[in-house]
Amino acid sequence: MSETQFVETAKEAVADIAAGATVMISGFGTAGQPVELIEALIESGAKDLTVVNNNAGNGDRGLAALIREGRVGKIICSFPRQSDSHHFDEKYRTGKIELELVAQGNLAERIRAAGAGIGAFFTPTGYNTPLAEGKEVREIDGRHYVLEYPIHADVALIKAYAADRLGNLVYRKTARNFGPIMAAAAKTTVVQVHEIRSLGGIDPEHVVTPSIYVDRVIEVPSERPTIPRRVSEQH
Repeated sequence: MSETQFVETAKEAVADIAAGATVMISGFGTAGQPVELIEALIESGAKDLTVVNNNAGNGDRGLAALIREGRVGKIICSFPRQSDSHHFDEKYRTGKIELELVAQGNLAERIRAAGAGIGAFFTPTGYNTPLAEGKEVREIDGRHYVLEYPIHADVALIKAYAADRLGNLVYRKTARNFGPIMAAAAKTTVVQVHEIRSLGGIDPEHVVTPSIYVDRVIEVPSERPTIPRRVSEQH
């Protein structure tokens, strides 16, 4: 097990993401989306990426910009179309991006399964719909289930609120969303945080993602409200 690296720039954090890589990106819409890491990925020039995200980009920043620049060859998501997903819409209608649509619960469980070492699982979600076409179906206790496989990734780009000097992470409210399960499902996890705290600066009981899942951290300060520190630090 290697120690978590703390890097100075977002460019350095994503420098080894290769063309053709599968990249998980946290976020539920814009909540918890690691925009600065995505912008650095655009600058890196990596292309033909397979991206795993709940959505297919919002507006013109972050994931939407990555799609706009033609860097995404395929997206695996549960909610590709909304009022401001115009970059995805344009690419999809012209055949420049492939879509794998996955029900939201199945998406979360497929990612979680990868991190948990689960080879496959049966779920009733999607049975007798186009989402189940070509997949194994089994009847269990009188109910039909569809076989789903884990989603693994080369890299996860996630956003957390704070990290300590070991790389343990805490999140801010709903910005947590897919971050913890993506961190466990990827070979390499790169995290942007609002602040880096000293050892002991995060109560062990509050740690959501342990440092064992975190490979690289970059600090991107913000004016957002803080998460309370340990009681001993407040005096």
